Amino acid sequence: MVVFNGLLKIKICEALDLKPTAWSLRHAVGPKTQTFLLDTYIALNVDDSRVGQTSTKQKTNSPAWNDEFVTEVHDGRKIELSVFHDAPIGYDDFVANCIIQFEDILQNGSKHYEEWIDLEPEGRVYVIMDLSGSSSEAPGSSENAEERVFRERMRPRKRQGAVRRRVHQVNGHKFMATYLRQPTYCSHFVWCLLVCTCVVHKRCHELIITKCEVGSQRFSVNMPHKFGIHNFKVLTFCDHCGSLLWGLLRQGLQCKVCKVNVHRRCESNVAPNCGVDARGIAKVLSDLGVTPDKISSSAQRRKKVRETAMSKGHLQGQGTLPGHGAGARGRGLSACFPSEPVGNSFCDFLFVLVFGKGFFGCSCKHIFFSRQAKDRLFFVMEYVNGGDLMFQIQRSRKFDEARSRFYAAEVTSALMFLHQHGVIYRDLKLDNILLDAHGHCKLADFGMCKEGILNGVTTTTFCGTPDYIAPEILQELEYGPSVDWWALGVLMYEMMAGQPPFEADNEDDLFESILHDDVLYPVWLSKEAVSILKAFMTKSPNKRLGCVITQGLEEAIKVHPFFKEIDWVLLEQKRVKPPFKPRIKTKRDVNNFDQDFTREEPVLTPVEDAIIKQINQDEFKGFSYFGGEETLS
Repeated sequence: MVVFNGLLKIKICEALDLKPTAWSLRHAVGPKTQTFLLDTYIALNVDDSRVGQTSTKQKTNSPAWNDEFVTEVHDGRKIELSVFHDAPIGYDDFVANCIIQFEDILQNGSKHYEEWIDLEPEGRVYVIMDLSGSSSEAPGSSENAEERVFRERMRPRKRQGAVRRRVHQVNGHKFMATYLRQPTYCSHFVWCLLVCTCVVHKRCHELIITKCEVGSQRFSVNMPHKFGIHNFKVLTFCDHCGSLLWGLLRQGLQCKVCKVNVHRRCESNVAPNCGVDARGIAKVLSDLGVTPDKISSSAQRRKKVRETAMSKGHLQGQGTLPGHGAGARGRGLSACFPSEPVGNSFCDFLFVLVFGKGFFGCSCKHIFFSRQAKDRLFFVMEYVNGGDLMFQIQRSRKFDEARSRFYAAEVTSALMFLHQHGVIYRDLKLDNILLDAHGHCKLADFGMCKEGILNGVTTTTFCGTPDYIAPEILQELEYGPSVDWWALGVLMYEMMAGQPPFEADNEDDLFESILHDDVLYPVWLSKEAVSILKAFMTKSPNKRLGCVITQGLEEAIKVHPFFKEIDWVLLEQKRVKPPFKPRIKTKRDVNNFDQDFTREEPVLTPVEDAIIKQINQDEFKGFSYFGGEETLS
């Protein structure tokens, strides 16, 4: 990537065809989108750093500014122009934006740029730019790699928590958890646009049966509502955005046929589904075990029929592999071991799932005791008293290659097992790898894992611990097990180098470093260690070790020269002697854990009775059994 160093002069002249988003119109009563006038200004950023903003032009969708900005740029990659509506109350509303790469400006050899630039989603902006300086390849490129030298950090490693930004996508809608500042009604059965104000419960977001209007994919039911102005005599909530219909008279609109109540500002966003019992349809689909987001279009169904017909002859006569049947998800580990057939009911499988993402079957008895109180379900798990790898590496600063190889091999075996059962871990780090009394590894904290990732299924959730997040997650691309192998590369680098491969002063710079910088390797690493680290920390997931089909996918990890001393059969049987055994005095010894944890008082999160009463009790079918009243010694 080309970067620019020097002086940037930019003149923002004017904009045309700006339009407010539906979010901007959420409080509008009278004018429609075509007549709503904006109070616009443009914010100018260079590489996510604010340079300035234009003056605000009142009541116009074609503003003219002619404002000039001059700034010094160091290793500049991009220029961002963001148009905002100057809202009188609260945060300013986003209107449109565009990103201009310095590389695109400089590719024709000229340092003068004058052009109309398309904005997204609507509008154009006219800018004039002059560059005075030099351009070069980015610091992480191969030409400049010799200028960067590995420097050993002396500061100790610190623990980091994982982050998650989950966007739930159902039928084209994008939902995100948020807090509401007023009483709000769930509208899970009414139309929602990508930028509208549709509000649903967390438990309802999968019950949306109508699609967002995206291009040619339109909702197939076309029964328009017959709205009319209505006077509501009692407090009434909008069936679309969920907020209250304010006022004394003529508060909103009501459909004369199906009696749906909406704001006037929400009328254009409501689906043409008058008389359609969307709640009933969603309930029937739920009873059938089908969620609306799993329903494919007719074109997709035809494609699947063709694929099924082509593969039918190949599949006939083949048995089902252990752990890959319809019940594999409920059995977990036990699916890999022979056992006598057991008749399980539907309720039995519901009970197993309540154990959470950290429980995969009963072949290993990790749960020693359980008890149910009035408002809580308690599980007593296995106590692993060897501490975690973060605690151990803080004592020794880094591990030697033999010790790192052993830990990496056991973690690899664990990840491969999870991937075979459709689970990606997504939070691999030193903190989450525990050592037992003999020095063997155990994965802990499955709160970030994702199930059902098999046969090409992917996900897009933005989550993980910042130092370990893979590039495809940062780019918000669809991903699968590849993110775990990237994290394993980062983990192995930390164990052998004593510091993370990517460091920065803030999270944004850290993510930029992960996306663009090359990794520097200390001189004491063997060529086999450098080779496997480079293979794991390949930014393209299609070329990453463990993800290349022609190399045998994950089996290629086992045959890598770095693991040539590992006997994988003995390793999986725990017959390989660990290189390090934790010092443990008694079975209840806590000396291998930070005092921040051992001194912390166990406090249960307070639960309000009102919240308990609102929980859907159908989620707890099959839990009429209470265990014995045994007590722990």
